[in-house]
Amino acid sequence: MKTSTKDKLKGSFHEVKGTIKEEVGKATNDRNLKAKGKAEKKAGKVQQRVGHAKDTVAELKAKLTELKTE
Repeated sequence: MKTSTKDKLKGSFHEVKGTIKEEVGKATNDRNLKAKGKAEKKAGKVQQRVGHAKDTVAELKAKLTELKTE
């Protein structure tokens, strides 16, 4: 599995996990848990973006290689 795909999957997992923590924090009126959930959700989004960036870099690298061979 490509590292970009792993980053996207891990990011999605952390985003879901963060959402759950945030909602449990809301339901139990636990500000600390809610804050931790928000932070984990944001970290998951960042990790997904890293995966997308890796895909973009790989595509650009392939295009540059293709242009060099022409």
